[in-house]
Amino acid sequence: MRFLGLDLGSKRTGVAVGDDETGTALPVSVVDTPDETKLMHAVTTLLLEHGPDAIVIGLPLNMDGTEGKPAEDARALAERLSAHASIPVHVQDERLTSDDARRRLAETGSTRGRRDDAIAAAIILEEFLGGRS
Repeated sequence: MRFLGLDLGSKRTGVAVGDDETGTALPVSVVDTPDETKLMHAVTTLLLEHGPDAIVIGLPLNMDGTEGKPAEDARALAERLSAHASIPVHVQDERLTSDDARRRLAETGSTRGRRDDAIAAAIILEEFLGGRS
């Protein structure tokens, strides 16, 4: 199966693609998504470009693993995305993925920027794929 990974933000969304055959994910892009209408439009375009069988979005759990309002909002958005895209949408714990993305960029000598979001999307997707084995 081919997956589209999304690291949702209030202004932009990181995008990654991966598959369960290799268990790997690659950061693809960052799209500006300041509101849900623009997000849905971006997802439509991404579906046409990458042809995934399912979408994986980050679930912003509290550090103790509990779900607060942001996680509830993400789950509700996952349902709307699934209806919009007509494919399954899964959620994956995203705790510390942004920190991990910044650390990975720092290790390569890159500076922080928009790529953080795409790398975070790839980390979310890799963790999802790793949990499927």
